[in-house]
Amino acid sequence: MIKDLNLMEGQEDLRIVEHLNMQKLPESVQQMLSLASTPEEQDILLMATLAAASACVPNLYFTYGSTGKKYYANLQCFILAAAASGKGIANQALEMLRVIDEQYPMLIAGDSTLPAWYKALEEQGGCGYMHESEGSVITDIWRTAAANYNTALRKAAEHEAISRNRVKGASEIKNPRLSMLLTGTFGQYKVLVPSVENGYFSRLLTVVIRGTNPFDKRYVCSKGGQSAIPTIVGQRLLRTYERLMSGGEREWSLTDAQKERLGEHLETEYGTLIGLLGDNFHSAVVRMAVQIERIAMVLSALRAGEELSVFSDQYSDELKPESDSGLTDEKSRIVSGKTDETDGDNNRPSLVDTIYCSDQDYEVAEMIGNKMLMHMAAAYRMIDGDAQECVPEIKPIDQRKVVFEQLKAEYNHGDLAEEAKRQGISKRTVERWNLIWIENGLVEKTNHGQYRKVA
Repeated sequence: MIKDLNLMEGQEDLRIVEHLNMQKLPESVQQMLSLASTPEEQDILLMATLAAASACVPNLYFTYGSTGKKYYANLQCFILAAAASGKGIANQALEMLRVIDEQYPMLIAGDSTLPAWYKALEEQGGCGYMHESEGSVITDIWRTAAANYNTALRKAAEHEAISRNRVKGASEIKNPRLSMLLTGTFGQYKVLVPSVENGYFSRLLTVVIRGTNPFDKRYVCSKGGQSAIPTIVGQRLLRTYERLMSGGEREWSLTDAQKERLGEHLETEYGTLIGLLGDNFHSAVVRMAVQIERIAMVLSALRAGEELSVFSDQYSDELKPESDSGLTDEKSRIVSGKTDETDGDNNRPSLVDTIYCSDQDYEVAEMIGNKMLMHMAAAYRMIDGDAQECVPEIKPIDQRKVVFEQLKAEYNHGDLAEEAKRQGISKRTVERWNLIWIENGLVEKTNHGQYRKVA
């Protein structure tokens, strides 16, 4: 949980896989993570695998908000890292996707002009996966049209219509479902996300990997070729994809208890973080609810793919997958809002209307969401600080939290100056933070130069 994080500076606080119970992950994800040799590579490969797999979950959706808007599984993720930091491991997820792409084209080149990108997405019915591991390609190709790409990707993240109007005519992709994994440096990231106010910032999952790994002699001494794991996992994912494609759209949902927990979690765990960073970060917190549900749905589909009967298009009197399926309840039966309905033609039970998330998959998704929000907070502070490094130091967010916690319940202007000196921060910076805390309701001004923390 965010309030329990160690405030020491460094990558350790941002690690994702180290905080997960590996046995709770679907077998496919565990197999992919076995390819990593460092904690950083594990985190990169986890998010790359989830992003790639999210392109292979067609016809499943969940509804969100008072309007009941439909959201699909598609995740868009940027791995922000320096050179030689291990981000190349993300290409293993691309190899996994190539198995599906051979039969059902879904890959869209990142090295594309905006018209070519639009045409490729349009020809694939608005669905696809874009994977680009060379950030320089993104920078060079997108620099002149970054604003347009930004808008198109933001709309795709929300499944909003993307349209274009040319001399030869107009066209529209009404329901885009694009999954994406990009890797690059901070400078390349800023081409796509130029400011924290930009609407795409809160819709793009960002993983921050700092530093480089020590030289690994296995790269020289290893024998044999490409690991078979991505192909094996890809073949399993192909079967899941085909089963989902064979039927119509079906609703996936959190249980009522999980929805309540998610709402309480966002309110209690993230409230302080919003207050510390300011209103511009609020949208990232709100949209993390959608991202957590997407991650949970991907986990459900991956786990179900390991139990072939779950998505079978053949009716049977008893469909009873294993108890740890992402599509079952604790009594090991398929859950539906209409369990007593039958198929009128053969008087057999029809396929379920609503698939509910297991507590296991929700808990994993929530934990990943916790860590992803901290990664996005690190990226937020990089953009806010206009850093020039490939991957700037991950300490401003921690410093702000440390200063706030070190101040007494009631403090004055002089206390701010003393704490700034103690932390090695400019007085002006701490005064600016204090104004943000007041604006966000964490602090109230009691008199001239006198302040009190709000309980």
